[in-house]
Amino acid sequence: MKIATIIGTRPNFVKCAPLSKEIRKKHEEILIHTGQHYDYEMNKIFFDQLDIPKPDYHLEVGSGNHGFQTAEMLKKIEGVLLKTKPNLVLVFGDCNSTLAGALASSKLKIPLGHIEAGLRSFDKSMPEEVNRVLTDHCSDLLFAPTKNAVKNLENEGLTKNVYNTGDVMVDLLRNHKNIAKKSNILNKLNIEKNQYFLATIHRAGNTDDKNNISKIIESFIEINDEIIFPIHPRTEKKLKKYGLLKDLSKNIRLIKPVGYIEFINLIMNSKKVITDSGGVQKESYILKKPCITLRERTEWCETVSNGWNVLVGTNKKKILKAVYSVNSPSAYIELFGKGNACKKIIKKISNFLD
Repeated sequence: MKIATIIGTRPNFVKCAPLSKEIRKKHEEILIHTGQHYDYEMNKIFFDQLDIPKPDYHLEVGSGNHGFQTAEMLKKIEGVLLKTKPNLVLVFGDCNSTLAGALASSKLKIPLGHIEAGLRSFDKSMPEEVNRVLTDHCSDLLFAPTKNAVKNLENEGLTKNVYNTGDVMVDLLRNHKNIAKKSNILNKLNIEKNQYFLATIHRAGNTDDKNNISKIIESFIEINDEIIFPIHPRTEKKLKKYGLLKDLSKNIRLIKPVGYIEFINLIMNSKKVITDSGGVQKESYILKKPCITLRERTEWCETVSNGWNVLVGTNKKKILKAVYSVNSPSAYIELFGKGNACKKIIKKISNFLD
């Protein structure tokens, strides 16, 4: 059978990597890259490190406002699907590429599978929340990473072809953890294990709001320890626009975005992680690192209820308190499965197509 896989962003690449290998054992895969992320540090390095096959179609949509970007993707994805006539379309997560792929397949009446279905932050001011809800309601196969995700779908009346498969990112981490341990990124940056915080910021709610990003940067400046800060291209542009780059103190090390292997090594060897990314919250949990999340709500609520993650928003007092008070809990539960999510997903897909 012919499966069209649609990807466009770093989180998509990471989730696609282990699943693509499983797809190609039994099916023909058509890999469609929307071009939502296109810088080398956000794009090609992941293909190189994770052995993701070269995309069959690269749509080169690039950046733009949400509506424009999604519409351009929808138009171009539809053209590819009409040409290739797949038996199933697969989308990942909650980015604009995800929604565009879901809408295109739905309009053409091609069955749709959603990897990472059922996540909810219950905050519709986040574009990602709207994307994931709409995608779930377009989907014919819903692959949920946790029990809570299955429950969210049930609450919305989605019970048919819903499967708790675990999370594909556990598969990838287990396959690459030993490789990541051998990375020399710490030597390159001249830092030592457990002597730094790792920070990432990219959410529009933080980067596009001068007040929010200013409070975050002010908090970082007051942290005594070194902060390694791989900076997203959009975040860097905003910091320049707001005149905040000049305010960064010596404890904040801005570096270019790094590849998957280097980033996992940085998480593994950090004191704690400070982020507004959904995927990084999850990676931190899987790698048993405390996480401080610069958001009021999260779709990964299990990481909070299990004590490994704390939500602080952009409140300076909360950020600084969490930096010094949040520690690793004594208990750890494997929330996201045991590393066999891809095999489970392909088995369900094969049964559905047969």
